[in-house]
Amino acid sequence: MAKLIVVNRDGAETAVEADDGLTVMEIIRDNGFDELLALCGGCCSCATCHVHVDAEWHEKLPEMDEDENDLLESSDHRDENSRLSCQIPFSDELDGLRVTIAQED
Repeated sequence: MAKLIVVNRDGAETAVEADDGLTVMEIIRDNGFDELLALCGGCCSCATCHVHVDAEWHEKLPEMDEDENDLLESSDHRDENSRLSCQIPFSDELDGLRVTIAQED
């Protein structure tokens, strides 16, 4: 089974099993990372599932759409590696993807 590597806000790194077809947000939430709030449940209407994706993975992810970009604009912790984890569909091709949960705004 494919793995998603999640780094929490304290810097602890955990590899979790990741099912194809879920979003990165769902995988993180379902594995008990309570610091990722995901208040809207994945509807792309908040930015509480903000993560920083390791740069080497950017080319393998779908492009950010305008709604995601607008929501991330409201974050004080946005950088070039920022994404909303609800907008990243996980697949076996992303085995080993490493994301860091962004600091809370």
